[in-house]
Amino acid sequence: MFQHLLVVCTGNICRSPVAAAMLAAALPGRRIDSAGLGALVGHGVEPTARELAEADGLHVADHQARQLTEAMLTEADLILVMSEGQRHAVADLAPAALGKTMLLGKWLDEGRGREIPDPYRKSREVFEHVHGLLREATGEWAKRL
Repeated sequence: MFQHLLVVCTGNICRSPVAAAMLAAALPGRRIDSAGLGALVGHGVEPTARELAEADGLHVADHQARQLTEAMLTEADLILVMSEGQRHAVADLAPAALGKTMLLGKWLDEGRGREIPDPYRKSREVFEHVHGLLREATGEWAKRL
């Protein structure tokens, strides 16, 4: 059973902390962390992403972005990334982690899977679209875990 999940995106201020909060709400008792490949270390959740998360009842106020490390990848049972490019970046950092690294959007689009775009510095509509994808993707993972 996957007890320790790690959600990865680029800056660790939009997608991964919100997805981690969604998974934590759906999978109580499991350790769910997030990190970024190019983290804006120490920053909180981006204001629009935070507003949307809090409207869903998620607690993200205490989040501080952190840089992804090889140790984090080694410790996690399952690593969820937003894009194939991020999957390859994880493999570059910790080759042994590739087998346990999957797209967060793996179960979207009737199982065909899809990448989840980065809303950073984009419009509120983009954030809302991405938030909906995160909600759907984490819901699908929660059913399977």
